[in-house]
Amino acid sequence: MDEITTSPARETPAEPAGDGARKPGWDRSTRRAALMATLIAVPVTVAVAGFAFAKLAPDSPAAAPSPTATSAGPQSTAPVEMAAPALAQRPATVCRALVSQLPETARDLAQRPVTAGPEQNAAYGDPAVTVSCGGAQPTVGATDDVWTVNRVCWSAKEEADATVLTTVDREAAVTVRVPRSYGQALQWAPPFSDTIVAAVPSGGTPPAGCRG
Repeated sequence: MDEITTSPARETPAEPAGDGARKPGWDRSTRRAALMATLIAVPVTVAVAGFAFAKLAPDSPAAAPSPTATSAGPQSTAPVEMAAPALAQRPATVCRALVSQLPETARDLAQRPVTAGPEQNAAYGDPAVTVSCGGAQPTVGATDDVWTVNRVCWSAKEEADATVLTTVDREAAVTVRVPRSYGQALQWAPPFSDTIVAAVPSGGTPPAGCRG
């Protein structure tokens, strides 16, 4: 009988490991640990980059300071509306001399143009403190309050939105109108008193309170 022999079985070669082949030791726990490490590393990297950018970026400019009671804010330069009644020759001459010597600023308020009578009117700041010369002399009673400031005697009249100071011891009356937003009105007398003394002669009979 023919002898039948069988050839030894060939071993099937192992398939080469591809990209998706699982590496030794690569299990679910390992993948989870790697994912957590990535999630932590990304925010830290972003935070570090942001901090470095902030340190290198130029400083932001400081905000401009707001105006306060001692620092004037922006002031209008538009003409201030004022009346200019006709004056007799002598008061007109006195008032022209006064206005020509008034200071350019009063307590940090810059002088502004006026709509009428620049030879007898002046204005400062916004809202405007106004100075007018040559108006009517106020009537002051024997018991009315008067105040002497830098050798000039003033009376005061209260209005809804301002205090009106008027000289009571000068040949030509000088009136200073102070808006209430500026506080105590008499603090605005000194900037003008020295000029009034120099330019406007004393006149009339001053009230008793002015002679005290």
